[in-house]
Amino acid sequence: MPLDLKTYSARLRVTDGAWGTQLQALGLPAGHCPELWNIDNPPAIRQVADSYVQAGSDVILTNTFGANRFILSQHGAGGRVKELAAAGARISRLAADKTGAKVFGSIGPTGKIVMMQDVPDEQIMEAFAEQAIALADGGVDAIVLETFNELQEAVLALRAIKKSVKLPVVVSLTFASGPDKTSTMMGDTPEALGVAAVAGGADAVGANCGVGPDNYVKVASMLRSACDLPVWIKANAGLPVVAGGKTTFPMSPQQFAAVVPDLLKAGANFIGGCCGTNPEFIRSIRKAVG
Repeated sequence: MPLDLKTYSARLRVTDGAWGTQLQALGLPAGHCPELWNIDNPPAIRQVADSYVQAGSDVILTNTFGANRFILSQHGAGGRVKELAAAGARISRLAADKTGAKVFGSIGPTGKIVMMQDVPDEQIMEAFAEQAIALADGGVDAIVLETFNELQEAVLALRAIKKSVKLPVVVSLTFASGPDKTSTMMGDTPEALGVAAVAGGADAVGANCGVGPDNYVKVASMLRSACDLPVWIKANAGLPVVAGGKTTFPMSPQQFAAVVPDLLKAGANFIGGCCGTNPEFIRSIRKAVG
């Protein structure tokens, strides 16, 4: 039976933190395709997955954010979607099974702007379906569409995935634009996401990346008002600061976790971290929720 996200999130679930920066700390070169390491360096991927399970994550993701044919083609691996996505899923599955944690397959945008129509919708949907099928074959419990800035692309992804696999789907956009930072770069709002998600049969809605957890308190409340689906929140550790060619994030794990009670009051069902967060952030979140 597919995982029921409403039942599963009846009590708060702690998710994981960032993957990219963790892999870079383990030696992933700048500009290198992270998904290639699912085959070329699986111990490093397993180390990140294990670190989040050990930190107390109820849900961990997969190292498959860019494992679609469009992104992989930029690295000469456009024909390796099935191999790389399934391998990423299997690695996270092995780590999660130690504690009974769930594995949500990560799917990011294609890098194409749907409204520009430079690639037919059918090809974009085929790419998302291909990735989702590979993740399902690798044993994920659900799919999370994350860091989308264009609702139209997320809707295409949702439609393609729902037709291809029998897995619950979280649809998460990045809200960091507009006067109050509650719109996507393309002008999509939490209310619009809620309506589209319900219409498309999504199982949860959410927000990730962005300008920090404080801003996502507002966004979580807006999502909760827009629909009755579980709310997924994975914020950045504040706005990144670049100094001396190095990017850092201003929030400490304790500062991040201090916002958790407000996120809960706003209606969040899943809470984790995005850019700038690590297992220490997850431990602090876990402590904050008890």
